Amino acid sequence: MGLDRAAATEALDRFLSDRALTRAQLDFVSLVVEQLTANGILGVARLYESPFTDSAPHGPDMIFTDEQVDGIVVILDQVRAHAAPTSASA
Repeated sequence: MGLDRAAATEALDRFLSDRALTRAQLDFVSLVVEQLTANGILGVARLYESPFTDSAPHGPDMIFTDEQVDGIVVILDQVRAHAAPTSASA
């Protein structure tokens, strides 16, 4: 089950704020939102596969700084942590 588009966009808002991103970077972030909307979570390894590599053949490292890639990874980890069911809900 996917993530609500507004929730996916909100998850990336902190990353987008106070940054001037290039068109390629914005397209990449849009793909992240699309994948989160469709699937609910997104593993970091997927960032190095199609459809992401269609515009950034070597993954996010090609268009983002190391710090920016780390920021995306943190966001994806947070989304996954919030999406994972807790064992206490039995």
